[in-house]
Amino acid sequence: MAISLPAAITGGAQTGLTLPVYNTTADIAPDTNAKQVAVTSLGGTQTGVDATSVARPFTLTYFRPKVFKVLGKANPTTGVISSVPLNHHKIVVRKGVTPLAGQPSVVFPITIDLGIPAGSDTADPANLRAAISAAIGLLNSISAGLGDTVVSGVA
Repeated sequence: MAISLPAAITGGAQTGLTLPVYNTTADIAPDTNAKQVAVTSLGGTQTGVDATSVARPFTLTYFRPKVFKVLGKANPTTGVISSVPLNHHKIVVRKGVTPLAGQPSVVFPITIDLGIPAGSDTADPANLRAAISAAIGLLNSISAGLGDTVVSGVA
């Protein structure tokens, strides 16, 4: 796979976190079509944040499709392809969090699913890349606001 999960990830801006960095090590992925890293140490100021442990996992995983779907044939009369299958690429972040003081940790999952229309990888790669670029840019630009909203409930 062309995806390489980095040894150090610079986190997005968040209230209360100063220059967050997540140092990772390769981990055993949950499936053969996946790559995974575990956050083993932190950089910057992240008071109250912990690295991965059995009780409080902090992992990042990338999954590619096990079998890539291909574009079907067009209707011979209309020339239209009635059903375009999707090839799903998925990124999952798992972080153990405390739901209430004194309670055991619960895993907080974040799942990002890219449903790539079959055939678009060759017919329109520039627009696939533009969509991915925009999505990552949006997430980066709203990082602190999203964190604040998740904590406060105020959009």
